[in-house]
This record gives sequence, structure tokens and C-alpha cells, in this order.
Amino acid sequence: MKVLVTGAFGNVGVSTLLALLEQGHQIRCFDVPTRANRRRARRFGKRIEVIWGDLRDPEAVAAAVVGQEVVIHLAFVIPKLSVTGVDSESNPAWAEAINVGGTRQLLAAMQTQPKPPGIIFTSSVHVYGRTQDSPPPRTIYEQVEPLEHYSRHKVICERLVRESGLRWMILRLAATLPLALRLDREMFQIPLNNRMEFAHTRDVGQALANAVTCSEAWGKLLLIGGGERCQYYYREIVSSVLEGLGVGMLPERAFGFTPFCTDWMDSAESEALLHYQQHTLEDYVADMVSMLGWRRRLIRWFRPVVHWWLLQRSPYYNMAAGAGELVG
Repeated sequence: MKVLVTGAFGNVGVSTLLALLEQGHQIRCFDVPTRANRRRARRFGKRIEVIWGDLRDPEAVAAAVVGQEVVIHLAFVIPKLSVTGVDSESNPAWAEAINVGGTRQLLAAMQTQPKPPGIIFTSSVHVYGRTQDSPPPRTIYEQVEPLEHYSRHKVICERLVRESGLRWMILRLAATLPLALRLDREMFQIPLNNRMEFAHTRDVGQALANAVTCSEAWGKLLLIGGGERCQYYYREIVSSVLEGLGVGMLPERAFGFTPFCTDWMDSAESEALLHYQQHTLEDYVADMVSMLGWRRRLIRWFRPVVHWWLLQRSPYYNMAAGAGELVG
């Protein structure tokens, strides 16, 4: 099938491209022309078609949707690690223009096609808000309570997709960690006792690729997660990753205490339809170790220095240290 992927060179985007190519689809990619995105695009060579552009540009969006049968809409400004360098929470009006305005523009362009394509929209577990005081798992039947600008944008876009008159599918994703050698300071925002379901990026890409031709999934809202074997407390996830990388676990006082918008999810229906749950957290750690290569030995040699460097990035650890000095 002819499939357009927006946000094609991001974390989930690359995994989706790999799965789509394996299934023999004809792929067109739409993304912003950053240096990192251009580098990732070159990895695929002539196996994909690329249209560089911005969701706010009606001409670029119109060109992207022409002749497509399915659109997988991944492009979105996220709270942190945005490819633009600006996140959704620090500049919400700008992010809304891309997230909500861009989605409106995309849907409008699709509606003008002689044979409008179907749309698969990726939403997030963040739309449920803080749910740590509610019994898990989260389901498709409960009320959403978005707290961030990002999750509010997702909820608005879910409604736009449902009301578009197009063939649609909405997939709410669990925490999908990128396969990238970077430890972001936002890792400290999540309390160690926070429930979090892990989903391997390759599994999410597989779910999206399988969704393209799954007739039973169209018109449904589905939750995409790793399943019961990937339901953890954040302490288990961060410890597994840090130990695997040779860093070792960091002290508890380095982490935040405000409940974070992640939780365990009921992904039984999505797995029954899309058959994507293949990888575990252990596989992710092994992938990261493989990417690190010889540098893992250096990290282990200089572990105290790496610990110190990471702890300087935690506002909570420094806050606790300062409080200790005041008490003393």
C-alpha cells in the first residue's frame, strides 16, 4: 500500500519505517529538514520517498498526501527532546499551531483527495493525567484528564480525527523510550514508585505497520503497550537501564516526587488485533549496550565521575543537598 508517515524520522517513526519496508509498502515520508533527520533519511536511500516540510505549510502538506492510501500521523511537538529544540510546555502557542493546527491542515488536505486515505493517529497514555491513586490498568473506557499542553493537544486531535469523516484509527502509546545514547535530565522528574508500562520502539513500529492492513482495527481506539510483562515501577526501569549501561543506580533523592502521567495499560485488544508484543525491557537494555560498545568500559572505569555528572543534572538532588546543609 501507499503509506505516508509524518514525523518519519523520530523515535517511533524510524521503527515504523523499518516495519513498513519489511512488509513491502510504498512509503512517503514527511518531516522537518533538520540535520539529524536528513542523516536518518540517508540510511534508507531510495527505498523511501521524502518530502521535507512543516505541517503549517498547506502546500507541502497537500503535496505529501496526494495519492496515499493510509497516513500514519506521528509528527507532534513533545514536552521534551523535541527535534526543533523547543518543547510543547515552554512554548505552548507555537506547539499548538503545529500539533493542532498542523493536524487540522493534514485532515483538510486528506479530505480533498478524490479517494481520501485513512488516518492512523498516535496519541499517548499522558491523556489520562495523574492516575497513580487509581487501580490499574488504564482502559479505553475511562475519562481522560490531560494536564500538560502536549496531552491537551493530543485529546483535541483525537476528536478532530474522529469527526473528520475519514477512515480512522487512534493508538494511545505507552512509554516508548528512544534507542539513543543520551540520558536526559527529565529522567529525574519521574518518582521511582510511579507505575510505568514500557513499550519497545520496535514493537510500536510493528503495531503501526500491522495496523495499516488490519481491517478489524479501523474505527477503534487502541492502547499500545508492552503487555503485563512490561509493567514496572519506574525504579525497575531506570535501574535496569543504568546498570546495563555500566552507570549504576542513582540515589533516590535524585528523583522527583510529583506523580507522573504514565501508568499500566490494558493492551489485550490491541495485541489480539495487531500481534506486536515481541520485545521486553531486557531487549531494550541489550540494544543500548550494543550501541554503546567499547564506551561502556569507559563508563565503568569512570563511574564516580559519571555519577557526579548525572547528579548535577538533577534539581532534586541538589535541592536535597542544600536542605541538608541548611539543617546542618
